Amino acid sequence: MTDAGAIRIPTLTSEFPVVSDDPHIDAPLRATVRRLSTLLGRTLADQHGPELLELVEDVRRQAKEAKASGDAEKARAIQNRLAELPNAQATALTRAFTEYFLLANAAEQVYRVRAIEENPSAESWIPRTVAQVAEAVGPEGLQDAVDALDIELVFTAHPTEASRRAVLTKLRRLSDLLAQETAEGTPERRRQDRHLAEVIEALWQTDELRGTRPTPQDEARNALYYLRGIYQHTMLHLVDDLREELRAHGADLRPGAVPLRFGSWMGGDRDGNPYVTAEVTREVLALQAEAAMDLAIGVITGLIQDMSESSALMGEDAQLRASLEEDFAQPDSVSERQRELYATEPFRLKLGAIRSKLEHTRERMRTGDAHRHGYDYLAVDELLADLAVVQDALRRQQGNRVADGSVALAMHQLAGIRFSLATLDVREHSEKHHEVLARLFDRLGELDRPYAELSREERTPVLARELASRRPMFGASLAEDESLLDEGTRTTYSVFTEIRRAHKRYGTDVISTYIVSMTHGVDDILAVALLAREAGIIDLAGSEKRADLDFAPLLEEVGELRAAGEILDGLLSDPAYREIVRLRGDRQEIMLGYSDSNKESGVITSQWEIHQAQRRLRDVAARHGVRLNLFHGRGGSVGRGGGPTYDAILAQPYGVLEGAIKFTEQGEVISDKYTLPVLARENLDLTLAAVLEATALHTGPRVTPEQLERFGDVMGTVSDAAFSRYRTLADDPDLPEYFVTSTPVEQLGDLNIGSRPAKRTTSEKGLDGLRAIPWVFGWTQSRQIVPGWFGVGSGLKAAREAGLEDDLHEMLQNWHFFRTVISNVEMTLAKTDMDIAAHYVHSLVPEHLWHLFDVIKAEYELSVAEVERLTGVLDLLDGQPILKRTLAVRDRYLDPISYMQVAMLQRFRAVTASGEQPSVNLQRALLTTINGVAAGLKNTG
Repeated sequence: MTDAGAIRIPTLTSEFPVVSDDPHIDAPLRATVRRLSTLLGRTLADQHGPELLELVEDVRRQAKEAKASGDAEKARAIQNRLAELPNAQATALTRAFTEYFLLANAAEQVYRVRAIEENPSAESWIPRTVAQVAEAVGPEGLQDAVDALDIELVFTAHPTEASRRAVLTKLRRLSDLLAQETAEGTPERRRQDRHLAEVIEALWQTDELRGTRPTPQDEARNALYYLRGIYQHTMLHLVDDLREELRAHGADLRPGAVPLRFGSWMGGDRDGNPYVTAEVTREVLALQAEAAMDLAIGVITGLIQDMSESSALMGEDAQLRASLEEDFAQPDSVSERQRELYATEPFRLKLGAIRSKLEHTRERMRTGDAHRHGYDYLAVDELLADLAVVQDALRRQQGNRVADGSVALAMHQLAGIRFSLATLDVREHSEKHHEVLARLFDRLGELDRPYAELSREERTPVLARELASRRPMFGASLAEDESLLDEGTRTTYSVFTEIRRAHKRYGTDVISTYIVSMTHGVDDILAVALLAREAGIIDLAGSEKRADLDFAPLLEEVGELRAAGEILDGLLSDPAYREIVRLRGDRQEIMLGYSDSNKESGVITSQWEIHQAQRRLRDVAARHGVRLNLFHGRGGSVGRGGGPTYDAILAQPYGVLEGAIKFTEQGEVISDKYTLPVLARENLDLTLAAVLEATALHTGPRVTPEQLERFGDVMGTVSDAAFSRYRTLADDPDLPEYFVTSTPVEQLGDLNIGSRPAKRTTSEKGLDGLRAIPWVFGWTQSRQIVPGWFGVGSGLKAAREAGLEDDLHEMLQNWHFFRTVISNVEMTLAKTDMDIAAHYVHSLVPEHLWHLFDVIKAEYELSVAEVERLTGVLDLLDGQPILKRTLAVRDRYLDPISYMQVAMLQRFRAVTASGEQPSVNLQRALLTTINGVAAGLKNTG
């Protein structure tokens, strides 16, 4: 769904297992999936004999017939048959169906690539959006919008990628093979089939289960794998194409500009993860720096190879020669042999000196030695200044095309790579900082009672006074005197000293944001700023004031979202904190948490409260003369804020986006979007296009003020009723037991898909302490998918019965926010399967808890009916027939895996209930079903 008149190119996120709505594409895709299935069948027969292949085909046929007929007896027959299989055979059968999904997913990615490549370039994201913006606001308005672009995509370590790297690498190889089109019956096709069969065999013999839990360092290496590919294969062409389109419409990309860059949480996200220590952060930064320097040296080496311009032909440039003489004066800069070899090729000499400085910089970063001016680089700006010498000299000698071509592109590329490849965010829970400050204030003895006994209102002025004072509380002794802090508080404070150390070694942009989870008030941010001051990251009292870190509150719960404006106003009204913001360029970052707000209030209320919070934050920031930078903590699934990125960006309130935006890329979303270069480019293009469009064109409401106010009132009615209904479920005392027994959530940790525990390490208990990822994971595996839709039906019904049905239809037609929410809910409802869910409940859940399933099923049926009525379709996804058919086809393979999961859970629980330890084979069988459902639905949660 899009705005009226907009042209959309088919795209796919991990929520949408379909190539496009083009029937001409669908037919060859199905043929390719059949081809891969045939090769898989041969592998199964080779590895396990024809019996396994016969079993797979028989189970698939029975599942298809049971689904098509709706016959409960046929469904029970296959359920009983699967329940009787030995563990080893159950594992093999589940793996077979899982591998089918992996192959089908890889084929879909290839056809997505083909659809993109066959699309006329003029209709792709960037050309169309640049032309649209230029037509609407002219060249100057386009230039202003482009200059404001500051998009940061943040890779997080949130554990939702069930597939191992070993599996993903083989699937990448499979995709590369399929990308080479061959005709049936040709030697090329036979050769290709042989290579495909080899990959499929290797996949079958690769253990899809991780034997150990990854460390934060492992997660960082995984992120670097994708980031290397993006910078090597994608970003350079994106920037080049963007420049061409801008120039065609009277604008340009300013020198060294980085409209889109990357961040990471791997090694910096400490909230609830005891394994992310200051030492781990140090190791991850070293990994990132090594990767960044390798790429940067590669870029310069490429320029050296290309730039053979001769002074014998062009003449000598005095400024370039003077710069070279400075370089020659440095030790280990340009060797005598190079000076002889390139005596008449000064650009190669200068670039050789630049490469030497990069190599010296890498060595300095490894050893921690002090920076030596002219010998190595302290920050990327110095590297870009050296390249500007090359560029300016080229222009003075009529080498404008090279200066504006390869050299300019290299500068854009290096400005993005920097010396860290990705900016590392640090995140910690708000409670941790107050624990440190309680030790410090109590040690000073200046308060009339212990710090921990102060209310939030009482400690805010205490922190504000201390932040504004010129004295350090303890200064350097805080890090040196072990008696000041205990082990827990020292661990929290150590990250601040590590940030300071990292800034000295890599530059201040290596860690630029400190995110405070569970921010409830102004005091939670002042506390962090005060600790940063103690560590020397901030200096508000010196002759040269300095603030080397942003502080971003993370607003995760409904109460905090509603108080967002008050929290920001309180912060910006504090003189000392306002000075920090001024020193940071009058820019304030706020992170919005989609997952926890959804878990607390349901999908409708979560989305609506975040939307309203953005409006409040926009208005407060404008009143204080501050630029707002919103950080959207979105997951892959709708229950965690997921859905198409393009629509999510354009669905924000007007005036919120002024070029700067951050959002998370998590789990399986990363591999889906960035494994193949063409898909990586498509994702980056659509993101950049959406932000450019929203920045330039969505500066005012798309509807009249009267409509906007009326829509808000209607949405309030929908949200209130949806929230009330959701809380009746969430507050039911039987829900924790129901959730645990009806889902495989207790097995999530056994998958070893992330370094972080499923529960927070704070005092929260039960479901309150359970993280949003396992919450969505459990509901998704059992096909209930409650977080993606529960309460929607009650909300829409309440508004309709209040006489607001015409308003709902008008909102769907004219309000991008509402249309996006309903579209995402419709898709999630289509993925939900109450028949499969009933099998989980009636097989695994004590009968006294079945009443909760009745509640869930009733709300599901109501939600389906209300969404169908609102959208005017007879059946869910009638407006997206290819997606609908794809989901139906997948069910033939997915249903048996779900039946098998139930059977394995029954066995597993029976064994543990008897006090015995489940066998390795039983544990493998159960975990394999979890991977299978994740592959079939294309997300874990």
